[in-house]
Amino acid sequence: MVVLAKTISARRRASITSLYWRHQKKGVAVEYVVGRGLTLKELPADERPREKMRLRGPGAVSNAELLAILLNTGTQGETVTALAQRILAEGGGLRGLRGQDHYALMGIHGLGEAKASKVLAALELGRRIAALAPEDRQQVKTPEDLATLFTPFLAALDHEELRVALLDTKHRVERVVTVYQGSVNAAQVRVAEVFKEAVRANCPAIAIAHNHPSGDPTPSAADIALTAELAKASELLNIDLIDHLIVGDGRWISLRRMGLGFSSR
Repeated sequence: MVVLAKTISARRRASITSLYWRHQKKGVAVEYVVGRGLTLKELPADERPREKMRLRGPGAVSNAELLAILLNTGTQGETVTALAQRILAEGGGLRGLRGQDHYALMGIHGLGEAKASKVLAALELGRRIAALAPEDRQQVKTPEDLATLFTPFLAALDHEELRVALLDTKHRVERVVTVYQGSVNAAQVRVAEVFKEAVRANCPAIAIAHNHPSGDPTPSAADIALTAELAKASELLNIDLIDHLIVGDGRWISLRRMGLGFSSR
C-alpha cells in the first residue's frame, strides 16, 4: 500500500487540532499531518458523536462518545474519540473518574487543565442531579407531565424509540432509559426488556413513551396490542404502568386517557 503524506495549509492548520488522521481511499492510505489534535468536525461523518446525538438522541451515545463531545479535540496522533476511550480505560470508567480530583485527572495523558476542568464539571453536575431531594424531582400526575418529560427527546427523531421512565411511589421520576430503537411493536418488543431496569432498581411504577417519525401520533393496532401486553405484565410484576404516550410532530396521545390497551380502573 502506498502512503502519501500531505501537509495541510496554514489556514486549515489553524482550524484542526490533531497530528494524525488517516483515510482509506481506493486502497491508498492518506495521512494528514497537522499541528495538534483532531476536532469533532474533522472526523468522518459516521464517527461524529455530536451528529449521532443530534440525530438519535443522547440515549444512543456511548459514555466515550459523550466524553468526546466534552473534550472536543484529541491529542497528537490520537483522535478525540480514541482519547475519550483511553481516559475511561485508564480512569476506571465513569465510577473511577468520579472519585478523582483535578490533579489526578491531569495525570492522564491528554488531559490538560482545561479538559480536566470540563470533565470535573460534568461529573459534578451528574453528582448534584443524583443528589437532588425527592421533592425536587419531576412528578408525574397527568399525561401532560409525561409529555413534558418525553417530547423534547422523542419529537425530532427520524426513527422510532421506546423510552421508560422509572418512578417512585409518588410517581416522581428517578430516571429515563432507552429500551428500543427501530421498530416498536408487540412482535419485536420483549416485555422483560421494558421492565428490566424497574425490577433491578425496585421501582414501583413506570411510564413508557415512543415516537412516530411520520409525525402522526395516532395509535396503530400494534401500539394498542403492545400496551395491553405490557399492562398485563405490570399486574403480574406488581409494577404500575401508569401510561403509554405516543409522540408525534407537535402532538402526542395518551393511550391511558383514550382507554386503549388499559383495563378500566
